[in-house]
Amino acid sequence: MERIKQAVERARAERRRGPPINLTSFRVPDAGPSSQELEQITYTETRVVRVDPRHLEANRIVSTNKIDPRAMPFDMLRTKILKTMSENGWRTIAVTSPRPGCGKTTVAINLAVSIARQPDYTALVVDFDFRQPRVRSYLGLPRRNSLYDCIEGRCEVRDALINPGISRLVVLANTNPVSHASELLCSQRVKELVADLRQRYERRILIFDLPPVLTADDAIAFLPQVDCSLLVIASGASTKADVDESQRLLVSGNLLGVVLNKADDYHISSY
Repeated sequence: MERIKQAVERARAERRRGPPINLTSFRVPDAGPSSQELEQITYTETRVVRVDPRHLEANRIVSTNKIDPRAMPFDMLRTKILKTMSENGWRTIAVTSPRPGCGKTTVAINLAVSIARQPDYTALVVDFDFRQPRVRSYLGLPRRNSLYDCIEGRCEVRDALINPGISRLVVLANTNPVSHASELLCSQRVKELVADLRQRYERRILIFDLPPVLTADDAIAFLPQVDCSLLVIASGASTKADVDESQRLLVSGNLLGVVLNKADDYHISSY
């Protein structure tokens, strides 16, 4: 009797504990992709063209290497710009200069590369300097399916987009100058293109490289289509009168600030 009683008690205890756990089928939940995996994007429609690092270096595109001390000013510029844009819900910015030779295209590309290194954003550079398009040549991209071809209906936007082998960065470049640049920037086709690019991705920052603000009315004509603007001036070349007049013209375009480029006395620190 005593043995039967002990067996019943053991059975009751096992029922209270519930069924045994099968340790061989127990798995730790998947922690999800690592931060490195999150930063990588596989382009299925956008053409990938890996640019030559030596060509970038020759054209002063230095922000591709985040440990390069020359990239630090662009990272600081990126952080300030993204803070203001995020606070205002902005995603489009125009980069211009008072006159040619200030380095606005170089600043625009380096800024875009720096933004693309942020895991929460992607960047798109659009070459809207139809008078002297330089984005393609500065990056060393092939001459095929340009932005102007998209506007003229000769190709789809996806056929002109290029990833230059830099993660999270896409370029929409031009090949040849256009004679009717100002009228083109005000056209309905360009407005529809900008609206389409803006709506494609929620976390994408669009950087538009525009012509100098004092040499033609292109930049002023295009300003209503962007959220904010950035003025690039050249040390020793841009006069105070030019800077003042450019700032006055860009006030209506939410001017974020002025970038002093080509400063000879800038000291690069390794910190």
